[in-house]
Amino acid sequence: MTTSERLRNWAGNHTYPASVVHRPRTVEQVQELVAASSRVRAVGSRHSFNDLVDSPALVSLDALPALHDLDPASGTVRVGAAVRYGELAAHLHARGWALHNLASLPHISVAGAVATATHGSGDRSANLATAVTGLELVTADGSLLTLTRADAELAGAVVGLGALGVVTALTLEIEPTYDVVQEVHTGLPWWAVLDDVDAVLGSADSVSLFTDWRGESVAQVWRKSRVPLAVTPFAAHGAVAASTDQHPLAGGDAASTTAQLGVAGPWHERLPHFRMDFVPSAGAELQSEYFVDRREAGAAIEAVRRLGERLAPVLLVSEVRSVAADELWLSMAHGRDSVGLHFTWKPLQEEVDALLPAVEGALAPYAARPHWGKLFFDADRSLARVYPRLDDFRALAARLDPEGTFRNSFLDRHVLGAAG
Repeated sequence: MTTSERLRNWAGNHTYPASVVHRPRTVEQVQELVAASSRVRAVGSRHSFNDLVDSPALVSLDALPALHDLDPASGTVRVGAAVRYGELAAHLHARGWALHNLASLPHISVAGAVATATHGSGDRSANLATAVTGLELVTADGSLLTLTRADAELAGAVVGLGALGVVTALTLEIEPTYDVVQEVHTGLPWWAVLDDVDAVLGSADSVSLFTDWRGESVAQVWRKSRVPLAVTPFAAHGAVAASTDQHPLAGGDAASTTAQLGVAGPWHERLPHFRMDFVPSAGAELQSEYFVDRREAGAAIEAVRRLGERLAPVLLVSEVRSVAADELWLSMAHGRDSVGLHFTWKPLQEEVDALLPAVEGALAPYAARPHWGKLFFDADRSLARVYPRLDDFRALAARLDPEGTFRNSFLDRHVLGAAG
């Protein structure tokens, strides 16, 4: 099915310029329309906040079969690209299986999250894309390319930003299901964080610090731990354990958040911050996020804190969390254990755009890598210096898409360079 419509992204801050949206019902139809297109890109759950997906024509995969092909023998599941993590998680858990990690929002599509290295968190948890053991990709000539871990190029194709083709299905590594407990503390002093960032972020399987960058303490510390609990003491330094469920945003309704208070529950009902059946986070918001080497996290945090009085009026909240290193070419955690500095902004596009150069200037000494699907500036187009495999990715894109079927202005600006 093909429709003439203009889609908007999840946040409502971006309208896609495509005048045509294709909704194929089979992979064969995807192949036919891609082969016949001069410019086309895939669109997922529309959770990107920038022009990453822009193209004269879009292909939505939500009419393809969902697929939940579970293979207990290999410990994998094959899923359709448009399946959302919340849906997949419930399906897996009901059958005794789990993913190693989940992002804050379960509402996002598997293919879109993987393509942008959208991540989840934890010292020992690499981002969601590292679970990919196989990828099925419709390339520019309409061919269906299957890559597995036996193919060296899989590490380049997984976080592909839509530049290599249309992903129709993915195979993910899974593990036996498990329970998680979640607890929240309020008022952790910043000095305690900066005195030993590793101890704070390593005190549970996943730790998130919520702040507006002002004042002498972190507003909330969310700690998620697998059951049975690892013996990892949390030095609260005067922080108070919350006695009721909390929302990361001041005044937010905690009914939309996953259960806290140290009550054990299934992994997919604790690892995300928000429940699948609620509008995630604030709903009307913008987001940015930057990743720095774990070893420089303290200095990077201090650099952002110095901007606190400028940032706070435009912020809803910021989150600090860790992600384990991986070897995916365009992953923000490629080659280094990382700390993500996340900004959930009020829906004030001009004000946010005006602040981003200051944030990026403060983080420039730490080779910060922006989240591909969120707002960033990249004034000097210097991302090549922080991604050592970027030239390899450019060569892969040139080989799989020699005519630029999947190129757009975002890729030309930040990834591939100006089209020839």
